[in-house]
Amino acid sequence: MENFDVQNVSISAPFERVFSYIADPANLPRWTNAFAKADETSAVMVTPNGELKIGLKTKASKEHGTVDWYMTMPDGSVGAAFSRATPNGSGTVYTFVLMAPPVPVEQIEGTLKQQKEILRKELEKLKGILEGASP
Repeated sequence: MENFDVQNVSISAPFERVFSYIADPANLPRWTNAFAKADETSAVMVTPNGELKIGLKTKASKEHGTVDWYMTMPDGSVGAAFSRATPNGSGTVYTFVLMAPPVPVEQIEGTLKQQKEILRKELEKLKGILEGASP
């Protein structure tokens, strides 16, 4: 059973701009559905059961183009999301590795399938923002 998905999007914007935007956790609510707000140490996630305050740690390396997030849930479990921005001529390729959420094994496939579609839409939204089509 697959427990991950890798998606990418080509963004017609310079690496510096793309990396800086993605590495700033305050921008997460602008391009993702999962966050109502986020800062350097915490975030408010949007869930089917309402908002959930979590710990958030962003690890970014401009040298390697990586931006990873570690989310500590109220029960102490930690979820992670991994991504990379890669220069591509005058543009950037942004790659996101979606890991299955911490749910029971029998729920992974359905949950991951839903999250894949959400991620696809989020990457398109990010592309629009960074290419100047959205605020």
